[in-house]
Amino acid sequence: MKLNRIQELEKLILKHKDLYYRGFAEISDEAFDQLEDELKKLDPLNPVLNIVGSATQETSEKVQHKKKMLSLDKTYNEVDLVKWMEKKSVLSVYKIDGSSCSLIFQNGHLVTAKTRGDGSFGENITSKAIYISNLPKSIPNQGEVEIRGEIFCREKNFFQLSQEMESLKLERPSSQRNIVAGLLGRKENIQLAKHLSFKAFDIISDEKMQYEHQKMEKLQMLGFEIPEYEIHKNESDLKKRINEAKDFMLKGDYLIDGLVFVMDDLKLHAELGETAHHPRYKIAFKFAGDTKNTVIQNIEWGVSRNGILTPVANVEPVELSGAMISRVTLHNFGLVKNFNLKSGDEIEIIRSGEVIPKFLGVKKAKTGGFEFPTNCPSCGSRLTIQDIWLSCDNEICPAKIKEEILNYVHKSGIDDLSDKRLDEMINRGIISNIEDLYKINIETLLKLDKVKDKLATKIYENIQKTKQQNLIQFISAIGLEGVSAAKTEKIISHGFNSLEKILSLDVEKLKNIDGFADKSSQAFIESLFKKKKMISNLIQLGVEVKSDELISGEGPLKNMKFCITGELTMPRNEFEKIIKKNGGIMVSSVSKNTNYLITNEIESSSSKFTKAKDLGIPIMTENELLSMIGE
Repeated sequence: MKLNRIQELEKLILKHKDLYYRGFAEISDEAFDQLEDELKKLDPLNPVLNIVGSATQETSEKVQHKKKMLSLDKTYNEVDLVKWMEKKSVLSVYKIDGSSCSLIFQNGHLVTAKTRGDGSFGENITSKAIYISNLPKSIPNQGEVEIRGEIFCREKNFFQLSQEMESLKLERPSSQRNIVAGLLGRKENIQLAKHLSFKAFDIISDEKMQYEHQKMEKLQMLGFEIPEYEIHKNESDLKKRINEAKDFMLKGDYLIDGLVFVMDDLKLHAELGETAHHPRYKIAFKFAGDTKNTVIQNIEWGVSRNGILTPVANVEPVELSGAMISRVTLHNFGLVKNFNLKSGDEIEIIRSGEVIPKFLGVKKAKTGGFEFPTNCPSCGSRLTIQDIWLSCDNEICPAKIKEEILNYVHKSGIDDLSDKRLDEMINRGIISNIEDLYKINIETLLKLDKVKDKLATKIYENIQKTKQQNLIQFISAIGLEGVSAAKTEKIISHGFNSLEKILSLDVEKLKNIDGFADKSSQAFIESLFKKKKMISNLIQLGVEVKSDELISGEGPLKNMKFCITGELTMPRNEFEKIIKKNGGIMVSSVSKNTNYLITNEIESSSSKFTKAKDLGIPIMTENELLSMIGE
């Protein structure tokens, strides 16, 4: 609670100091002083208390790195990546397109923030780092600790930053890609750094660890936002992760240009060592990007299944990475507004990793202003603007319904039901929601254009086949927000392995699962609540969702429920597999029904540890559990 209040006070003080010096004070001087006084009592050495005045000047002080911040070796093909892996366990994170940063904490307080620079010396950016809201200014730790990570700008924040810079009569930023270095290099208006974010990926301290994934767990425990990571043991795992990265490049809310892979076993780090340029135990997998200029002919706005309008530019055809490109995604309303995009603009586009081409920037703008629809192109409803999104809020918008049904058709595996045929069925009133798919008979299908007996029977049978679905397939098909197939697997591995258990989830239970933050947990639960009636209707129509079997066989842990807190010496997912293999059940939180809490810590401030002691739940170490099952 104390740490949460400290972080809350830091944000409030930075916010109101910024507003005061811009002439928009929201609270009295006395109220502001009370905030500072409270922070002084809770954390007397907090660096936020050291900001003087408007903090408009920043020196170009160079600061030495105790341990060099090396570059990474790179590869662009999967064959080289597999060869580098050599069947070892490796950890991967998305390669964030931002600026590397080193944070020095002494006795729990942030004292210095510095850029990577030339690897030996970096620029002192402490006064700017203090404004980054998700970057902890104090941590529950003693001695000296160095945290390394990436400063970046989320898409939503880039939109807000552009608006603020315009209001300050500053030049608008040219791209989300370059703005981070631009803000970190500024000598005035450094409060603009509040629009940046930080993700930590490394910790350097005296604490001994055995695995890279333990570093991630430690960073999260200290209050840092970390990149979502996966542990891989084979080639198929790598390829799956690469495909996920391609999808994130297109749909993610911040920029990445590949993946970083690192050996999970820290002993290998010492054995493999480093060159003068890069560590041998870490490698970047990048997507080769081909860029060219073209001209916008017009901009179309399509409606997605969640009602968000997505702009796509039809451009003069140009060849990129061996493909002829005539359409380019513009991602959202905010991007079109920020760059004042319109017909006749010459733009630069990129195609990386064989994904859909993306807009990079304007090379030559045509005079005039950008235009956007005020009414939904599908249903005519008045559109609303919220931050970077333009959306249709009509729940029965035909375009939204079609996209929702189309997603279900693709993900559940209904073959031969094309986009065009689906359009006809919606226009004729044959289907108006997902449930209607299971009310169709062969006679109805025969009424469709160019559909004869054989095809009608085939489509009907393909629909009937999807009445049997596994849990991951079904969750993906109904289109729940905030969850991918990989995240669904994590939910299942934490004991929520049936539709009934999924429906019992709430935000707090979901946040206990690795990879789920407040935003994604809230989105998932809200989406699940909206779809409960549809799920019930599908079940009544004969759809059966197969539970995932988590327990295999009669082991010594049969029907025992286990919860884990803190760091383990082996990857957590591997340890959980051992428990399940021996009949145990993994749970995400401690309750009176939990049989054991597993932790290697003698004492801990974690909520799971505290609750286990309060409830009298037995606490055992990782090795004690392994001894119990004879491993």
